[in-house]
Amino acid sequence: QVQLVESGGGLVQPGGSLRLSCAASGFTFSTYAMNWFRQAPGKERELVATINMISSTNYPDSVKGRFTISRDNAKNTVYLQMNSLKPEDTAVYYCNVRYRRYDYWGQGTQVTVSS
Repeated sequence: QVQLVESGGGLVQPGGSLRLSCAASGFTFSTYAMNWFRQAPGKERELVATINMISSTNYPDSVKGRFTISRDNAKNTVYLQMNSLKPEDTAVYYCNVRYRRYDYWGQGTQVTVSS
């Protein structure tokens, strides 16, 4: 079955960096687009990065130029490098794949940006 396991969250000061990882299993990783979402308390879940099969990427304006999504197909892992972090980036970050028309999610990893 499809499994997504995130890691790498934590507490970081404003302006700092974190790298999140998502280990995937249960499907042919290299042939699927992968996404990172986040959800802050009291807010809807929002898409923050997408990478497709040929590693083309897309970001919303809120994170463009600060976040970078990448993938390692040999390790079945997708990453989210987050730089110049702001307090408003504080959220639970989730890895996502749409597999056979169904959305799968990891358990999430907390990112807190605070001094």
